[in-house]
Amino acid sequence: MLRLPFQISLFVGLLTLLSACVAIENPYPKLAPGRWRGVLQVDPSQSSRVGGKSDQQKERDIQFEEVTEGELPFEFDVIYDTPDSFHIVLINGEEEIIASDILFGLDRRTAKDTLTVNFPLYDSYLEAVCESGVMQGHWVVNYKENYRIPFVAKFGEGYRFTQLRKPPALDLAGTWAVTFQPGEPDAYPAIAEFAQQGNALTGTFRTETGDYRFLEGTVQANKLYLSCFDGAHAFLFEGKIMEDGSLIGSFRSGNHYQAYWTAQRDSAFTLADPDNLSRASDPDQPVLISFPDSRGNTVSLEQPEYAGRPVILQIMGTWCPNCLDETRFLRDYLTTHPDIDLPIISIAFERYRDAEQVLPLLERYRQRLDLKWPVLWGGYADKTEASLALPFLDGLKAYPTMVFLDREHRIQRIHTGFDGPATSKYKQFASDFHNFVNRLAGPSQ
Repeated sequence: MLRLPFQISLFVGLLTLLSACVAIENPYPKLAPGRWRGVLQVDPSQSSRVGGKSDQQKERDIQFEEVTEGELPFEFDVIYDTPDSFHIVLINGEEEIIASDILFGLDRRTAKDTLTVNFPLYDSYLEAVCESGVMQGHWVVNYKENYRIPFVAKFGEGYRFTQLRKPPALDLAGTWAVTFQPGEPDAYPAIAEFAQQGNALTGTFRTETGDYRFLEGTVQANKLYLSCFDGAHAFLFEGKIMEDGSLIGSFRSGNHYQAYWTAQRDSAFTLADPDNLSRASDPDQPVLISFPDSRGNTVSLEQPEYAGRPVILQIMGTWCPNCLDETRFLRDYLTTHPDIDLPIISIAFERYRDAEQVLPLLERYRQRLDLKWPVLWGGYADKTEASLALPFLDGLKAYPTMVFLDREHRIQRIHTGFDGPATSKYKQFASDFHNFVNRLAGPSQ
């Protein structure tokens, strides 16, 4: 039997001992790659009403008690493109949002690694100090004064709300007739569309002015939880399954709005027709507009390039995710139907009043989405002010709103709101849109 010299045996033994005690260094110099769980800490004491809660709200609080304590969870992946650069993917059900405008480095003020994830289309960002698989910081919305929501994220937590697997009290899959703020002056209807697999719950809420995006969450016994964070909106829904099979719950949007909702299973319930929510102030008169574009040049329908051509006016805001869904739909439709002669003009109403702040936002929006049409600045994102700027409407009801003009630029259709890809109505809208614009933009008579 071959025996190693004592010195060699000792050296091999030391190497073995050291390899058992020393972890291999993480080859990635920045964040750990893989799944992270983020939480926006929304203050549960915030209320949508100045002066506190009404008696009706207090009575409802007795029936339904929130248990999330203002924690709005979401998941994201850190994915490295090279050993030195990475991007982040926000995950909300079927939707994946890529965030690649990222800064990471040592903050000399704190001597700690600091991450900034910018959402340039929405004029917001996440900022966090990163230490040992933990991020801690804030989500900041620039166009809202002092709007900062505490943010924490941990690496390797592969769940959204909870790891519990309590048997659901009810299969919630299907459609539900919903009322937000029932019995209150600001009550409004909605339709909840849910899909459920065991404890996993996904879906959205459709309203008459848009949808609440891709929601993801869980059903635990008689409680349900759903959330969404897309860089622009932070939505948290919490609900309770009642003994009669109905639902009651709370809805929070960021830390600035809180509402109560009720729901009954109803597959026949419908919302108002989006083509009849807004009307032309004078359908026999051609529409006239004149606004600056993202480069400061005035654009008018009286310009030669629009003469004798049907036009879509898209009334929107860069801060609005439903508007972004609609913008992408219009862009993709024109790309796949190059034979359709249908100019589009977007008119943006923004959260700033200063041209030096607004115009760069609009130009960045236009370039990042690769839009082939102008994005104009209509004014401030107040519906009363916007209605005054758009006298051809009987009043602006929602962002987005599409106004279809014929070749003489008279209004032929007004579509209020947008059922995006998270809803069951998206495909039907696409089909109806195609049929209508083919008639609108067909051969001139």
